[in-house]
Amino acid sequence: MERRVLLRGAGLATAAAGVALAAPAIAQTAPQIRWRLSSSYPKSLDTIYGAAVLLSKYVGEATDGRFTIDVFAPGEIVPGLQALDAVQNRTVELAQTALYYYIGKDPAFAPFTTLPFGLNARQQTAWLYHGGGLELQNAFLAKSNVIGFAGGNTGAQMGGWFRKEIKTLADIKGLKMRIPGMAGQVLSRLGLVPQNLAGGDIYPALEKGTIDAAEFVGPVDDEKLGFNRVAPYYYYPGWWEGGPTIHFIVNLPAWRSLPKPYQAAFEAASAYANADMLAKYDARNPAALRRLVAAGAQLRPFPTEVMDASYKENIALMAEISARNADFKTIYESMLAFRNEEYLWWQVGEYPYDGYMIRARTRG
Repeated sequence: MERRVLLRGAGLATAAAGVALAAPAIAQTAPQIRWRLSSSYPKSLDTIYGAAVLLSKYVGEATDGRFTIDVFAPGEIVPGLQALDAVQNRTVELAQTALYYYIGKDPAFAPFTTLPFGLNARQQTAWLYHGGGLELQNAFLAKSNVIGFAGGNTGAQMGGWFRKEIKTLADIKGLKMRIPGMAGQVLSRLGLVPQNLAGGDIYPALEKGTIDAAEFVGPVDDEKLGFNRVAPYYYYPGWWEGGPTIHFIVNLPAWRSLPKPYQAAFEAASAYANADMLAKYDARNPAALRRLVAAGAQLRPFPTEVMDASYKENIALMAEISARNADFKTIYESMLAFRNEEYLWWQVGEYPYDGYMIRARTRG
């Protein structure tokens, strides 16, 4: 009996020693890696910037602190609109940004964020994940030495803040407006003068009259940035951003050098941030819109003639870019085909349901 107890005790001790001895060996296979993330968005915008913080949090927790990501606001390492350059040359390993900021380099960056009169948020996510969008995206981004991950979506945005009321198409001629992406090119064909400013630079430009109007995101972020204090007219809809994706872009050699478990942790954390951002905007926008209106913001729909002219010019612009840019043509045609198929379902399932609920609520 004593011999069996002693042998069993010895076995337990040996097993315990084996666990203790195994821990350092396991730790040695998980290297300590520290990356820096430069965001294009100020810390005050906790919904967008907060997605980068979430990414850092869950990557760190999933890897037991072995893979850490330090998040920096615009200007702390590089300006907000130099995020892509910083990742390309590995000033930082990754960035949080909108790819359509870089259409000056190549218009084919734009569709992966959004296009005017393009996809809504759910459709954009579906196209990226299950409609071939991510494959097209990363084949294109590889030319810039980066890889991209969907890291958030704002949902349909507002049409922006104007210092004067827009009653006719003639009222937008000569206006200087902060509006990035393809929308600026569309509106420039109608006489508007587009400006590309980082989020933190918009308010002072509006306040000083350097610009006459600005679009950014929607009620939650617009309220935080205080645009209603310097431009009273709040227009909708943001036809240029029906469902824009915010991206995490990673230096391609840095990504390839990551251990597979770290890559998996990053992809899972990015997907969570992608879903969480849209949920937060949907939950917070209604109350923010009520507060803005109570504080004096004057809601206005864009005049029909502005919408119609913008749609017409957008179709023409997409055709012109496709004719001279093979990458854009391939990507745009993929998105267009997906959108046309999606609207078949939208007309049968989603739109009738939404329409009924609106009517039912109106009837009380």
